[in-house]
Amino acid sequence: MNLDLDARDRAFRAEVRAFLAEQLSDEMRAGQRATTGLYPEPEVSGPWQQALQQRGWLVPLWPREWGGTGWTALQRFIFETECALAGAPLVHPMGTRLVGPVLLRYGTPAQKDFYLPRILSGQDYWCQGFSEPNAGSDLASLQLRARADGDDYVLDGTKIWTTHAHHANRMFALVRTRSEGKPQAGISFLLVDMKLPGITVRPIATIGGDHDLNEVHFDGVRVPQSERVGEENAGWECAKYLLEFERGAGIFSPRLRAQLKRVAAALPPEPGDALVQRLGEVAADVDAFEWLELRTFGALAPGERPGPMASVLKLRASRLKQLIGELGVQALGPRALRWRSAPGDDDLAALLVPEYCNSRATTIFGGASEIQLGLIARQLMQGSA
Repeated sequence: MNLDLDARDRAFRAEVRAFLAEQLSDEMRAGQRATTGLYPEPEVSGPWQQALQQRGWLVPLWPREWGGTGWTALQRFIFETECALAGAPLVHPMGTRLVGPVLLRYGTPAQKDFYLPRILSGQDYWCQGFSEPNAGSDLASLQLRARADGDDYVLDGTKIWTTHAHHANRMFALVRTRSEGKPQAGISFLLVDMKLPGITVRPIATIGGDHDLNEVHFDGVRVPQSERVGEENAGWECAKYLLEFERGAGIFSPRLRAQLKRVAAALPPEPGDALVQRLGEVAADVDAFEWLELRTFGALAPGERPGPMASVLKLRASRLKQLIGELGVQALGPRALRWRSAPGDDDLAALLVPEYCNSRATTIFGGASEIQLGLIARQLMQGSA
């Protein structure tokens, strides 16, 4: 792959930089900088999403007829890199990058016409209802029951680790519509209005002190069957498709590089050879991962899913985030112990220590590392057969 920028790509980079200079406010940058959890709060990401939508740059992976950009892989990488360097907020991905592609592939015309414009405008803020108290990495064991009753399903059960459910007005959920037979063959994909009677959202504080996660309880919640995506008991296919986008459709290396830059700023005046060597090793790992991303996305057409490489990208990005988090607390040294007792006394500690704490979960959510390794091994065995 030729990664030298031609005149067209240089002009595109200049266009992106001009857009960032005009539309990215100091408040947006400050909000993203203060974010130590998974995603910035809606009041931070929402205005940025609106700016991107007005410019037509919100959903580069969608088809053009639904707002996609038609960018090349290199142009998309340029865009993500410039946004990361400028400190732009992350756009909440549940609508644009997860349920949106599922609706584009499996949704009915009525579902597309209703939900896709609301995703683009930010009118709907989505959360993901997959994991349950006894169904995490073994997702097929989920038990949230959806019992058919007339034109509705009646939902009873619990979802957990539900990111930003306290902000969301919509959830895409996997529910059990049949108990007999293979577990995967009794799951349906359902769109749920979070304002329906019988839904209770309880907060879960992370080890880093953030409120990103929640437990969501369903007690006799009635959801129209028309809100099911795909056929009944065929939701596992939708889920697998969605997880490929969750694990591998994002471009992670620019944000990892920005995080590493903050770590470098926390180094003491005389860091010592071991710490400097470790910084160089992690920086080299980020460089190698950047090439892997470029190679992967360079082979994809707009809207095309990444396939088995999604597991490789997710696995490596998760571990790199953890490595950078570990390096951050090493760079802080004893200052890391005061991050809660003296808020505001050390801004870098207040950012890097929660990032380290929260990064411990990156090898679990979106499919644990053990699951990803199993998927990668299966592909290798099938390829050698």
